[in-house]
Amino acid sequence: MNLPENTELDNISGSKINVNNALYPGDMGDFPMDTRRALVQLLSGPSLDGRRHSILWNVLLRDENAIKKFFCELFLELVIDRDLQVAFTRQAETGEETPKLLRRAQLTFLDSVLLLFLRKQLAQAETHSERAVVSLGDIVEELKAYEKSGNTDKAGFDKRIHASIEKIKKHNILHKIRGSDNRFEVSPTLKLLFSAEEIQKLMFIYKQVKEGELEMDKEQSEEQSNEDGEDE
Repeated sequence: MNLPENTELDNISGSKINVNNALYPGDMGDFPMDTRRALVQLLSGPSLDGRRHSILWNVLLRDENAIKKFFCELFLELVIDRDLQVAFTRQAETGEETPKLLRRAQLTFLDSVLLLFLRKQLAQAETHSERAVVSLGDIVEELKAYEKSGNTDKAGFDKRIHASIEKIKKHNILHKIRGSDNRFEVSPTLKLLFSAEEIQKLMFIYKQVKEGELEMDKEQSEEQSNEDGEDE
């Protein structure tokens, strides 16, 4: 069936998608520019934060079902938390061997300790209906508690601490507060990555490590000693 130029079709969510949304020669896409921008933000990740991307957030809600359908074609699931105003994609559990578009970030021991610390800050801030804000000094102090007693390479350990901080910043879990070089806001996305049960388990394990009751296994120690970290 031939359609006239500029014909608009209703997508599942009820919004209008123009079938003549060509943005460049040979463009066969159906989505308008703003919807494509939302898709790119979600694919480049790790999330779409409604507080930081208010225009794209409204576009996402407007075209939610159409965007979900698009991601289904890629074996991806779109997760939206309206209360937190956060959305992200994750690999769909199909029960079959399917191509993996998303790569899992490999975390060192210090990376995971830092994420747990930031997750606790989120929980505490939430009880007071506040934003979770941490300082560089707070982070360094927390991670230094996991330095092995008798460690003679203080500079090396400090380097690994700052490498972990930079990795978490790269994944947009930490956002630098405007006008400050040493204070960061913790992204609410992190709340969706750790359940309350997982937090309790990790806290118990890391408490044992901190108090010397449990040694990191060889793999963790080697991973921590890798200055460059794992490929993401």
